[in-house]
Amino acid sequence: PWARGLLAVAAGLGLFYAVLRVPLRLRDGLAAVTVFLSTLTPKFYFALTVTSSFISGLIFVFEWWHFRKYGTSFIEQVSVSHLRPLIGGVENSPPAPAAFLAGESETSRQNMPECKVWRNPLNLFRGAEYSRYMWVTGKEPLTYYDMNLSAQDHQNFFTCDTDALRPSDTVMQKAWRERNPQARIKAAYQALELNNDCATAYVLLAEEEATTIVDAEKYFKQALKAGETIYRKSQNCHSQSPQHEAQLRRDTNVLVYVKRRLAMCARKLGRIREAVKMMRDLMKEFPLLSMLNIHENLLEALLELQAYADVQAVLAKYDDISLPKSAAICYTAALLKARAVSERFSPETASKRGLSTAEINAVEAIHRAVEFNPHVPKYLLEMKSLVLPPEHILKRGDSEAVAYAFFHLQHWKRIEGALNLLHCTWEGTFRMIPYPLEKGHLFYPYPSCTETADRELLPTFHEVSVYPQKELPFFIHFTAGLCSFSAMLALLTHQFPELMVVFAKAVSVVS
Repeated sequence: PWARGLLAVAAGLGLFYAVLRVPLRLRDGLAAVTVFLSTLTPKFYFALTVTSSFISGLIFVFEWWHFRKYGTSFIEQVSVSHLRPLIGGVENSPPAPAAFLAGESETSRQNMPECKVWRNPLNLFRGAEYSRYMWVTGKEPLTYYDMNLSAQDHQNFFTCDTDALRPSDTVMQKAWRERNPQARIKAAYQALELNNDCATAYVLLAEEEATTIVDAEKYFKQALKAGETIYRKSQNCHSQSPQHEAQLRRDTNVLVYVKRRLAMCARKLGRIREAVKMMRDLMKEFPLLSMLNIHENLLEALLELQAYADVQAVLAKYDDISLPKSAAICYTAALLKARAVSERFSPETASKRGLSTAEINAVEAIHRAVEFNPHVPKYLLEMKSLVLPPEHILKRGDSEAVAYAFFHLQHWKRIEGALNLLHCTWEGTFRMIPYPLEKGHLFYPYPSCTETADRELLPTFHEVSVYPQKELPFFIHFTAGLCSFSAMLALLTHQFPELMVVFAKAVSVVS
């Protein structure tokens, strides 16, 4: 026991001696560092600061380039992907959107194409509207990508495998592929020389040669007369072979297209009740063609008539969880709810007494619409200038917002207080959506490719709206600050070398 005691005492004395030696070693090390720093010249400090500024500048440039191209910080991405698993970090999974709880399966959402481009149901006439805009302003309102999509649509809608049996259809099949408008118009006249009842030739002339809506309507009436004759013939023999069935499908597309455009001509010429009747009849006659979104044309015409009860009836049929949403549906639903309270709504009064049930419903409807397409409010509130809508739109994108606001701004202005209610409440949507904003809340997550697709659809002179606004990552701010600070030190060292050497030695001694 006494031997163990002596050993313990010796070990304690050794430990105490070692502890006493630590400050001595640190003091010796600091002295050595001080001697080393005192031998350094101002040129060394200048070279050090310039080198650090150059390296941090390179890191900043690379970080900025990576963020502009991929939308994320490279340093942050590497740390999250590679370093976080090593230290046991677990990434939180985003909450499931409410749409899943309403019956939409996660599998179907994952299989949903992110950036499907849709035909704009309210697209203008090329000759009577788009071309007139170009003549006046000298700006091309349609992009090549947009017009190329329209050419593909025309080939899918208006051609089939049996076109070789009719010479006029063979000519029109080539016409839809022509890039030059004058070549297309010339081919349409050639088709009419071969067959005076070629409905698609009249369609092309109505769309591209007619310079007024009145002229376009005349061509479409001729196309309707020819299309109905061909459609009845195809109906009688569609069961004879698959080729005849394909021909009936094509003739049906032509007939529906012509009737829809005639209804749009009537709407533009002020015959709104006639247009509504034509749209209703078309939807009853061809109920399976709901993908053409004729109900959006009907909603706009009914709003012009101020037939709000009929608008609500249409929304009750098409605002369903199983159908793809649109800005027209979501914002029209919000407009109807806002109409019930907007005239008497006051932000000051609401903040004092709280929101009533009707006001809560209106605000929730606006939040729902803004989450579906966050670009629309700036156009409705005239915070952003409008352009002519493209022939194709991307749902939830800036192109859809332009197309909606172009036709529906007047309906919001007509209801007193509706725009005021929108102005007071729309920004609150972004506080309700989980962070990051792409996760979604009521709908599936916001597609990350919308900005790229919108830039292809909208003209170059239009400033594309971007959502969500990408905040600069922390490491871009950090590297920018580091680069600026080291560059400032390099400049001061170059201008005041002796003073900066004294300052560096003082900092090293204090530390």
